[in-house]
Amino acid sequence: MADVAVVGVPDAKWGEQVAAFVRPAPGHGPDPDELFAYCREHLAPHKTPRYWTVLEEFPLTPSGNLTNESSPSRSWHSEQESG
Repeated sequence: MADVAVVGVPDAKWGEQVAAFVRPAPGHGPDPDELFAYCREHLAPHKTPRYWTVLEEFPLTPSGNLTNESSPSRSWHSEQESG
């Protein structure tokens, strides 16, 4: 993986679930099942992402930080509301 952002997203049952937004390294495609298995092996169940979204690029500030206004979690919220 080139970049990963992990955020909390709304969940009707638990209030919030873990979602991971990944940007794969050039020439590599992520397998969500493989990523889940790896995380599950190394993390507690409640910390393992339940949702995986692959992005071409992350919205970054000039200093290289993820922008709050267009963070992956905001796009997740808007996708869930519209879909």
